[in-house]
Amino acid sequence: MKQRDTELSRTGIPDMETLSPDTADMYLSLGLREQGKKILGYPRVLMLLSSALDRSVQKNERLLETSQSKDVITIFHGVRPPALTIRQYIERIFKYSACSPSCFVIAQIYMDRFVQNTDVLLTSLNVHRLLITSLTVAAKFVDDAFFNNAYYAKVGGVSTSELNRLEMKFLFSIDFRLHVSIDTFQRYCLLLDKEVSEGLQIERSIQSCRITESWSNKEDSTWYSHSC
Repeated sequence: MKQRDTELSRTGIPDMETLSPDTADMYLSLGLREQGKKILGYPRVLMLLSSALDRSVQKNERLLETSQSKDVITIFHGVRPPALTIRQYIERIFKYSACSPSCFVIAQIYMDRFVQNTDVLLTSLNVHRLLITSLTVAAKFVDDAFFNNAYYAKVGGVSTSELNRLEMKFLFSIDFRLHVSIDTFQRYCLLLDKEVSEGLQIERSIQSCRITESWSNKEDSTWYSHSC
């Protein structure tokens, strides 16, 4: 877990000085880097990621419904979808976890690897747990400072013991492949940047959720097609 990707900076992306002007502009546009004064609000990458995940979930659930196929149930599945939308959940995690924006891109890459290795479909029953698990792993691997699992569990609305189990299952499912190359990172950023042209619909502003809210297995509950 502690071995770093030597091709990436400690914030998950190369130094701006080493980037082409177009790539540097893309990172600034996504909110992965700041220019001048600190920008208030949420980085654009969060909105684009939530849109991409929403479309993937909707596509997969239509597929399961029309094909009458049975979803493969895993420990990431809940009984019913949480009340929070994907976007609300992502913004909640960003607000309370202090994860760098690049962590969310890294987490998406990890989720992609999980889907490829397990053939599990992202649905409204598992996407939230996969998000908090992948972001916990990404924060530990990429960011200079991070919290313990008890804190991330509270942010994500699960118990500490559950997050511990989810993290272990997730790591084994991706064969502990935490290394992310610059090319892979930039490719995912480019795909996210193109999300606007894919028919992105801006959701209404939402109020941040209280950190004390939670959901559990008993009570609640792609565009992952590019190899990395």
